[in-house]
Amino acid sequence: MNIMLFHSTYGLRPAVHRAADRLRAAGHEVWTPDLFEGRTFDTVEEGMEHKDEVGKDELLKRAVLAAAPYSERGLVYAGFSFGASVAQTLALGDEKARGLLLLHGTSDIAENAAADGLPVQLHVAEPDPFETDDWLTAWYLGMGRAGADVEVYRYAGAGHLYTDPDLPDFDEEAAEATWRVALGFLDSLEENAD
Repeated sequence: MNIMLFHSTYGLRPAVHRAADRLRAAGHEVWTPDLFEGRTFDTVEEGMEHKDEVGKDELLKRAVLAAAPYSERGLVYAGFSFGASVAQTLALGDEKARGLLLLHGTSDIAENAAADGLPVQLHVAEPDPFETDDWLTAWYLGMGRAGADVEVYRYAGAGHLYTDPDLPDFDEEAAEATWRVALGFLDSLEENAD
């Protein structure tokens, strides 16, 4: 599969490159756009501040420009936390999207969003301060109304960005389970493409 993988508000850190390498080792082609243009952050607060300074519209524009040269191939959009919200926005706006892999995050869903059978997989901590139960229920129902085919996996006791080995949130068991399921999801997209 052709995967566009977006970073979290920490920026394009080593964990994103390691995730991309893991996906490449499984036979996928992966791009990791740098929406923060080289800036990385040590805390989520610093990253959120930078995200707000740059602005949602500019960041989405950067993401669209990064994905545009490859969208004809039929992309799987993926991302971590803030990057997952970017991936969701792009996938719902790209009729050639092949799938959506969300790690640690979701986004608002436009009233008129249409996702005609788009395969979507979400992996999120339970509980997660950024993805509350009420929000996730509403999100799941909204994605269903948009026509997406959604699977949700929750990881009890894990921290928000539990797949990042360089952060205090890291949970090795949850991270390995996530990658095992996510790679199976990507394999199923590949099979359905043949």
